[in-house]
Amino acid sequence: MEFSFISHLHCPKCQKEYRADEIQQLCTCGSPLLVDYDLQELKKHWTPASLVGRSNDLWRYHELLPIVDPGNIVTLGEGLTPLLRMDRIGSTMGIDHLWMKDEGIIPTGSFKARGAAVGVSKAKELAVQELAMPTNGNAGAAWALYAARAGIKASIVMPVEAPVITRNECAISGANLNLVNGLISDAGKIVGQAVKEYDYLFDASTLKEPYRIEGKKTMGLEIVEQLNWKVPDVILYPTGGGVGLIGIYKALKELVELGWIEDKLPRLVAVQAEGCAPIVKAWEEGKPDSQFWEDSTTIAFGINVPKALGDFLVLEAIYKTDGCAIAIDDAALLKEQEQIARLEGVFVCPEGAATFSAARKLRESGWIKAGETVIALNTGSGIKYPETVQVEVPVLEPGERMTRG
Repeated sequence: MEFSFISHLHCPKCQKEYRADEIQQLCTCGSPLLVDYDLQELKKHWTPASLVGRSNDLWRYHELLPIVDPGNIVTLGEGLTPLLRMDRIGSTMGIDHLWMKDEGIIPTGSFKARGAAVGVSKAKELAVQELAMPTNGNAGAAWALYAARAGIKASIVMPVEAPVITRNECAISGANLNLVNGLISDAGKIVGQAVKEYDYLFDASTLKEPYRIEGKKTMGLEIVEQLNWKVPDVILYPTGGGVGLIGIYKALKELVELGWIEDKLPRLVAVQAEGCAPIVKAWEEGKPDSQFWEDSTTIAFGINVPKALGDFLVLEAIYKTDGCAIAIDDAALLKEQEQIARLEGVFVCPEGAATFSAARKLRESGWIKAGETVIALNTGSGIKYPETVQVEVPVLEPGERMTRG
């Protein structure tokens, strides 16, 4: 049987099709491209039983991923992260079946490793020599490290306010790292100009290459497999560029077409920060796409994206699943981050904390109903954001007794 059942790429706006064995960026109409697979043929050969005994990483789903030759896989062991019951924090919300998909333990410390693993692997398969991308931190760190493992040069541009740890990850990988005194949108303009000037430079910006989505969609595949091929009622996802939400929705639709799950999808929730909520505003107004969010700011730096290229795909996923979009203020998410650590022993990233705060608000409003199964995505490790926690600790002299709280 073939290693991958990839067939072609298509544009979700104008439906134009593209070859999958050539380097592709955006459609000529400016839209991101999506990857298609021969699902009808795959359905004849592939069942859940096919996964028994496979590797405990995202490559267990290789038929539904775009790498044709397994020799081109670039991996650090990413995927199959835990799905943890969160009973104690859930009880404070009135949610009896609250789970967390914990991406904090994945290589490079965030879910961005999924997109990097598949994106860099496909870049290697297509003989890309050098890539460039803007980042809020974690994606650049992941792509820089995976590119180094693949022997591909990487140029990364990130805001000067991005987490220092992600800056260090890029630098130590040998990437060409530049900082910009601005936002990720400013970094994107710099990368775009460089790509125009240098023909050999592959633009790995969010959704300007088609394969990051394929890596991110494995979160959806894993959640359903970990629930024994049952879908939850609600999945909450911290949304900046929104690739993970797009990917999860794509994964669920592919599983429906394969006949692995019923045609009843979870309600998808895009969680944003009050200081940067373009998707929320668009959803509240019933619009198909968003407007640029001026003067955006939030401590949850990974979701500080004023305008997402794939906003129309994020909104489609919300509308088609009867989901919603919700904004959380920084004070609420920081309080939630502390509560999760105290009650569950998990140090989540601020973006992940926002999803729990959103679940709390949605349960209070009745949007999340009693007895529903709810999945909150923690997209990274809290230790990558040390500046979000401010503590004062007593200092003892040798021989002094310790204080007790």
